[in-house]
Amino acid sequence: MANIKSQKKRIITAEKARMRNKAVRSELKTAVKGVRAAVDAKDVEAAQAAANKANRLLDKAASKGIIHKNQASNRKSGVQKLVNSIR
Repeated sequence: MANIKSQKKRIITAEKARMRNKAVRSELKTAVKGVRAAVDAKDVEAAQAAANKANRLLDKAASKGIIHKNQASNRKSGVQKLVNSIR
């Protein structure tokens, strides 16, 4: 454990950020799973709606620095390819 007051605060702050980032990443995975489930069910409208939601979450995570912007773009592309595969 750190002895310096500012370092103790930094440890607490970093833990809060880690937990927040973990929650956002989990939410992203859940959103992409929703797209996959809709694609498996061959439901085009639901798949597109789920893809739009996933894209929004990916953009938000990228803007907050939780994932890299190129990673967000790659995932958005993959999600849209899934949706387009059932059209």
